This record gives sequence, structure tokens and C-alpha cells, in this order.
Amino acid sequence: MDTHVVVAGWGQVTQPKETKNPLDPPGLMIQAAERAGQTLTDPSVLSRLDGIMVVRPLSAHCPDAPDRVARALGANPGFLHISNIGGNSPQTLINQAADLIAENRLERVLVVGAETYVRRLPDTPKPESALLQGIPEAYANDDAIGATLVETLHGIQHPMQGFPLFETALWHASGLPLSAYLEKIGTMWSQFSRVAAGHPYAWVRIPRTAEEIITPSLDNRPVAFPYTKFMNAFITVDQAAAVILMSEKAARACCKKDHQPVYFLGGGYARDRQRFMVEKSDFTVSVPLKTAVDKALDRAGLTLDQMDCFDFYSCFPCAVSIAKKMTGVSDNDPRPLTLTGGLGFFGGPGNNYNLHAVATLAEQITTGRYRTGLVTALGWFMYKHAAGIYSSRRPEKSLAGMSAADHENPLAGFDPVPVDEAPTGKGIIETYTIVYRPDHTPAYGVIYGRTRQGLRFVARTADDPDLFAALSGKDMVGRTVRLTHDTITKITTAYL
Repeated sequence: MDTHVVVAGWGQVTQPKETKNPLDPPGLMIQAAERAGQTLTDPSVLSRLDGIMVVRPLSAHCPDAPDRVARALGANPGFLHISNIGGNSPQTLINQAADLIAENRLERVLVVGAETYVRRLPDTPKPESALLQGIPEAYANDDAIGATLVETLHGIQHPMQGFPLFETALWHASGLPLSAYLEKIGTMWSQFSRVAAGHPYAWVRIPRTAEEIITPSLDNRPVAFPYTKFMNAFITVDQAAAVILMSEKAARACCKKDHQPVYFLGGGYARDRQRFMVEKSDFTVSVPLKTAVDKALDRAGLTLDQMDCFDFYSCFPCAVSIAKKMTGVSDNDPRPLTLTGGLGFFGGPGNNYNLHAVATLAEQITTGRYRTGLVTALGWFMYKHAAGIYSSRRPEKSLAGMSAADHENPLAGFDPVPVDEAPTGKGIIETYTIVYRPDHTPAYGVIYGRTRQGLRFVARTADDPDLFAALSGKDMVGRTVRLTHDTITKITTAYL
């Protein structure tokens, strides 16, 4: 007989920058798990967990994290697991855990994660890739790769360089002047900052105006057009979160009677057939995001109109804009788009942000602020997507087999766009960005477009101040460029 799944406990931890003896990721995970246990009538349940699932830390290499957490809690679970790389990981683990509980294979599962990115010593060397600083060179899974070689050669490798390409395409699609478009997304991001300012576990609790967010300044340098620092995920944080999932029967025995129950109604997972940015046919949509959300809604037996709130994954404004577009949430919809303040203000702890969103939603459901909410999560450049629906209403459907079905058939969307890695002649711009140095000067520009044959090209722009000024001041999408390719450096250059 299948069983329903309850989020029985939840906990969050923020380790301040001034902490003198900071904990590593497993240490923070243990704290978050203990806080989750304190939301139960019997915290000793932690010693009787039969499953522990850990969101893989990116800030430090901790392959033994599940074992360390289990030992610290006095637990001897038969099932230990650590996730792959990707911001979708927390919700994906919850989907998997719910599947196991619904099938009566497990009864009490802890999902926990933590990151410790803060560098407290002034002479601590800064790694080349801060995001993946804890992933060893010997890591065998290819999910540590977010870009192809041709993209990396042209300067698109990390999220801060790649996500602005989505935003430029969205700006073009809006038809708005740049100033009006930036004001629009700056206003949305200002609302996120105000939510973070009121969240007890947020890293940055300073409300920002739209003008502060979109205007370059000494504290808000341009990073990659059209984004400033305040429009980027803030990963230099020490944060942890945990949730305890249980069967409905087990939860009834240890959940507080004066709190609303928090049921997990359904989840979804999907991956894009167009895995890399260079393979995408449209930079303003995400079919797998819609697929993951549609699966979650169908399994929950609900519609989007029945959601009281959202926490759309918010590494950059474009991620929220695309989520709104794919789910049909309009600009004037009064329902909140974030419960935490998002990765730019609440904090962007590597793989684990989404678990903070789930813990926050569970808290708000149990106190009666919301009845039902949807969270989304994504990995790399809109590649992997997970969604989950949580509610105080009792489920009507079984979740048995849900996650297994998604992982047997994960792909969604269109076939990859073929790439010309050595293009010459004319091409059409589809999107672009300018990456800036810390002194606010342009370092290089990158254009993604199509050749006359319809193939994708990636090109650096010429190092020309007038060209940088044009790209950052006018909508250049749709313009024709002349392409040359250096067979020695493998670099393609685009000229207007």
C-alpha cells in the first residue's frame, strides 16, 4: 500500500562572517539537521533515520558527508546518498526520497546540504573557479562541465558569464528601450531584496532600490552586460538547510499538533536536450522547466491558479523571467515570486539554495501564512530542472514511481542546434554580452548567433571601445556581423 509524504521537520543555519571557529559543510549540515529535529515533538527521531541524502557541497570536498552526519546524529541508516552537481539537486533529492517513502521502502529521510564559501583570512588564495572550488580534478561525473570547449575558448564558462546571454535575448524580445527594461527587472530584484531583508537566515538584509541595483557604482560594479554585481547570485556565504521527510504515519507520531501538516504533493524533473548554451535554439524559453512544473502540477492534481506563492530559482533575473514566462505567471500577478529573497540577497550557497526555499515554505505553510506553494530549481545554464509542490491539503494521488519515471525519461525540448566551430563570412547576432574587469572597463565581448547556413557560431568581438559602447547602448540582436576564424587560436572574431 502506498503512503503519503510529509515534510515533518526543517531547519536553517547561517554562519556569520565574523565566526572565529567556523564549521565546515558537514558541521553546518549537522547543525541544520538538529534544528530540523527541534521542530518535532521528539528530536530523538534523528537517531532513527533510515535514509540520509546529502546535497553535494561545491565549496569543499566532503565525500564522507553522509557518514559524518549519520554518526553525529547517532543514526545508522540503511540508505546514504550524495547528489550530483547542480542547483536542482535539493528538489531532485526530495523527489527521490518521496518516491522511496511512497513505496514504503523508507520511512524517515533527512535531506540536508551546506556550503562554506566565506574566506576569513586575508591571505587565503582565491581559486580560479570559486563556485566549484570543492570539486577535485579527479571528479568523474561530467556534470561539473557547464560549457563546451568552443564556449570556454571564447570566455563563456561560468554562470556569471553565461546567464547574461539569456537576459540580452529577453531584452530584445521585450521591445523596450534598455533603460525601461533595466528598470523593470531592477524593480523585480528590488522586491526580492526586501523579502531577504525580512528573512532571519538571509545573508544580506539590506533592501535595495531598483536604481541602486541597475546602476554601476563603487559597490556595484558591472560584471557582464546587462548585469551589475547586485544582479548576480551571491555565493560567498556559509549557509545550511535541512528537511526531514516522513511517511504520514511516522509524521503523525512526532509532529506538533498545533501546526498545520506540510504534505509533499508532487515533484517533477527534466533535462534539456539542448544541454549547453551553444546548442539552444531560443534563449528566452525553457521547455524542460515547463515540463518539470507540469509534471509536479499533474501529480499534485492541482493547477497553477491554486498556488498561493512561488519560489522561482533566482540565480539571475533572467531565470525568474523565464520561469514566469513558461508557467504563465503575469507581471501583475500579486503572488510572491520568492520566499527567501533569492540567491542575490538571501544567499546563493552553491548547490543548496533550493533547500532553503523548501524549508522556508514549510515554515510558512505550518504557520498558516500559505496553504500551497510551488518551488523550482535549476542546474547549470537552464539545463536541469526540478519542481515541487507543498501544501497543508492532504494528497489525493500516490507519488510511487514518480522520480524513477522522470529519471528513466528525463529529456525535454528540442534537438541541439548544430554548431560551426570555425565560421567565416556573415552571421546574424542572436544574443551577446560584455564581460567587465574589476575596474569597470570592458574585458571582452561575446556574441552567439547563426551563420547563413543556420549553424550556431560563438565569437569574440573586436577590442574596440566604440563597439563596446554600441553593444551596451543599443539592441544589436538581429544585426549582421562579419566573422573571421583563427585556425591557430581557434578563436572566431565578429566585426560589425
